[in-house]
Amino acid sequence: QVQLVESGGGLVQAGGSLRLSCAASGGTLTGHVMGWFRQAPGKEREFVAALSWSGGSTYYTDSVKGRFTISRDNAKNTVYLQMNSLKPEDTAVYYCARKRGSTYTVGAERYDYWGQGTQVTVSS
Repeated sequence: QVQLVESGGGLVQAGGSLRLSCAASGGTLTGHVMGWFRQAPGKEREFVAALSWSGGSTYYTDSVKGRFTISRDNAKNTVYLQMNSLKPEDTAVYYCARKRGSTYTVGAERYDYWGQGTQVTVSS
């Protein structure tokens, strides 16, 4: 049973930065995909970024390209989301998730393990 624990959320002014962390335990991430999703009030959960753990390939939704960076620390079994130039529309609960297998997808239903989420609030 894989457990994912996010941290690093908070309140930041527009233009600021935050780094989210997602620590995994109870299972390997090798050969799988780690993703970040977000859900704003009244909206559906949406894909933000993903990383293929073994190959290191990364993928981003268009609205965060050039501002967000997903990365990993193999030794710590942790995936990060560095968020720069934050905008009020980035406000949401951010979740990390693991998808079985090495092919990334933006569909949340394909991810089988989820963290509890961490709140990110960007003030204007």
